Amino acid sequence: MSKELQTAIHAAKTAGNITLRKFGELSQSEIRSKESKDFVTEVDQACEAAISAVILEAFPHDSLLCEEGTTAKGGSGRTWIVDPLDGTLNFIHSFPVFSISIALCNKDGELLCGVVYQPLLDELFSAEKNKGAFLNGKPIHVSLRSDPESYLIATGMPFKEYHYIESYFGMLAEVIRDSAGVRRAGSAAIDLAYTACGRFDAFWEYKLFPWDFAAGVLLVREAGGTVTDFEGNGNIFNKQSIIAGNHATHPLLLEKALKHFKP
Repeated sequence: MSKELQTAIHAAKTAGNITLRKFGELSQSEIRSKESKDFVTEVDQACEAAISAVILEAFPHDSLLCEEGTTAKGGSGRTWIVDPLDGTLNFIHSFPVFSISIALCNKDGELLCGVVYQPLLDELFSAEKNKGAFLNGKPIHVSLRSDPESYLIATGMPFKEYHYIESYFGMLAEVIRDSAGVRRAGSAAIDLAYTACGRFDAFWEYKLFPWDFAAGVLLVREAGGTVTDFEGNGNIFNKQSIIAGNHATHPLLLEKALKHFKP
């Protein structure tokens, strides 16, 4: 295991301990609105500070890109992409689905390592480029299902922008028809991690940011899956859309995305 992955794991578990101490105990004074329907808590900020400190102590010349605004401009050309608490609204409501997501990419945008940590279940998903994906140290793989009537597919729903809502619900209707069920957990990082280990057969969402998906994208790819944007491009940092799945589900979702979200 590389020093980079060890650092990501240490940072994620440090933040995870902060969330466990506050889960179910959050007061209204610890919550503020960033913009309409988008919130940040003191826990998000404490987690981000802890993660940033761990990373910069180990790699002081790397850069940081964090959801809550923490940045660092290093000279190495590498950037750590951090979501200190993915699923903040769930956390605020004591809904037990949230995660910490940390990824490292090089100057060319190649993902080098990533972790998604679900503290309440003590589940650590990890991956390094060309070294496979793991759950608590055991190898994982995307599902092998190819029968639409057995698919369990994850998604994220529009909650701030509505100009694409008709496109989204048009695609959703077709996915419901061509699967056994659809789930919306409220943490894209968890959705991608679960796709990587085969709990979900696929995942799609429109309007995501790098901290939402960076670690999860590497997990899915290292677990044998395919991840593109809604136009089928592999460079997911150029767009804000994600389709992740196996040999059968990714083409299925891509076909529907191209139909409903025209380039």
